[in-house]
Amino acid sequence: MRGSARTGRRDRVRDRPQRRVLPDAVDRVAAVEPSPRSWELAHDRVARSAIEVEHAGIDAQALPFADDTFNTALSTWTLCTIPDPVLALTEIRRVLRPGGSLHFVEHGLAPDHQVQAWQRRLEPLNKRIAGGCHLTRPISELLESAGFTISTVDVFYEEGAPKPLGASTLGVAVPG
Repeated sequence: MRGSARTGRRDRVRDRPQRRVLPDAVDRVAAVEPSPRSWELAHDRVARSAIEVEHAGIDAQALPFADDTFNTALSTWTLCTIPDPVLALTEIRRVLRPGGSLHFVEHGLAPDHQVQAWQRRLEPLNKRIAGGCHLTRPISELLESAGFTISTVDVFYEEGAPKPLGASTLGVAVPG
């Protein structure tokens, strides 16, 4: 999935020298990633990281952490392929400490009915060619169903992407 075209600088950022992009308080990242290929692609960057990055599992629907473990969670373009996204979000809520937050950017159901109709038409093909990716998942509703309260949200179309593929939701949610 392409990065948000709001910045339009993804290639330029990739060419910059390594720099810290997370707050100084972050001393560890526990990453849940099911794709071995993604880990291969990230290997060099993980090795250079000043922050410990742990491959902590492959299934967000069953996180291998105790309750109230993390201050913050991050979900980027993942809810479209998880078989039970509400279960995964419920697991994230379980491992967040009181006062914790989930930051997310996901693509999903468009805000416009005409675009939604196209998403429904394209979804069966898209799921076959894009690793099970659903185009019609209502991101805000999924978060609320999992017990989150959305504190900030921005629903938009990624610049340059076809609207059925580029409907995105960016925001922060807290356990409700």
